[in-house]
Amino acid sequence: MAKKKHVLKEDVEHDDSNTKNQVCRADFPPHFVFGVSTSSYQIEGGVNEGGRGKSIWDAFSHIEGKIIDGSNADVAVDHYHRYKEDIELISDLGFKAYRFSISWPRIFPDGLGTKVNEEGIAFYNNVIDALLEEGIQPFVTLYHWDLPLHLHESIGGWLNKQIVYYFAKFADTCFEHFGDRVKNWGTINEPLHIAVGGYDTGRSAPGRNHNSSIETYLAAHHMILAHAAAVSIYHSKYKDKQGGQIGLVVDCEWAEANSDKIEDQCAAQRRVEFQLGWFLHPLYFGDYPESMRDRLGDQLPQFTEEDKELLESSTDFIGLNQYTSRLVSHAKDSVEEGHFEKAQQVAKIVEWEDGEIIGEKAASEWLYIVPWGMRKVLNYISHTYNNPPIYIMENGME
Repeated sequence: MAKKKHVLKEDVEHDDSNTKNQVCRADFPPHFVFGVSTSSYQIEGGVNEGGRGKSIWDAFSHIEGKIIDGSNADVAVDHYHRYKEDIELISDLGFKAYRFSISWPRIFPDGLGTKVNEEGIAFYNNVIDALLEEGIQPFVTLYHWDLPLHLHESIGGWLNKQIVYYFAKFADTCFEHFGDRVKNWGTINEPLHIAVGGYDTGRSAPGRNHNSSIETYLAAHHMILAHAAAVSIYHSKYKDKQGGQIGLVVDCEWAEANSDKIEDQCAAQRRVEFQLGWFLHPLYFGDYPESMRDRLGDQLPQFTEEDKELLESSTDFIGLNQYTSRLVSHAKDSVEEGHFEKAQQVAKIVEWEDGEIIGEKAASEWLYIVPWGMRKVLNYISHTYNNPPIYIMENGME
């Protein structure tokens, strides 16, 4: 433990000394892309304009007590009307990439794909064209949590395998209309948080926590298949002609074992597999990690042979959202909220045994700045999944 800690402290000290020096663009390779990122529900507003249908977040945010301060995104920062100003600001700041998501209910108001909303298509065409005029690359996320409300109410949303078909139709429509200019696609942003927040703890839309031990993993299963279906369509119909790439965007808090004990080392490995392996193992190995199968048993759905064929080679890159890290030890009885967290049997800690904090604390209660944690996540992905291209899609502090 002491030796391990000494090595990590050296990393932190090295990184801290770098932050004292001024960083400029010339410090990075010419092809390195700096960008900013948003999601449709968080910024657009215009919820009842341009033919847009309702999303699960429209409904969820209006339920009393679900949002701490009672706010909603009916207007947000009014990007729907002020996108040109926003893009000018991005350009003025010197960023060369903008990652944004397309609102599914703005393209198909009921989610079913029976009739495309031309006003929605026009809006995103305008955004993309405005970006390109400023020399900014569009990085488009197809799904950043705003499921059409009708799909949730009519078929159960991500709990019904039919959602794979509807998502694929939505994705196909986006590729068709925007793919001549968009060359970087993400299918689903942070499926872990959609599954856990939406179908386990109930802290996110659609706010379900009735039967989380099953629903959490079923929703995630269908998101994995929906991702693969969208990639299959892109690869077969558009990639050669449009020349773009497509991937899945996952998130991970790096888990560092708090001691040299085997049980703590295994707990840290298990924690990472429950985060990254839950979604990346199926794409690269055709099934969930053994650590998940061992603890979840038949609560974890099975992939059919047809599913496994669909999953094979179903990502061109991995998008990574990485904010912080935790020290981890084995815990027979976890105090964490929700079935997903308890099943891992881990305790998450932010202090070393001598009381030193893992990293500088940021403004958010949960966020500690741990540069070596990001390095370890990147190395883990490279070593575990045969060195795929990786884009850091989200990182920073609040």
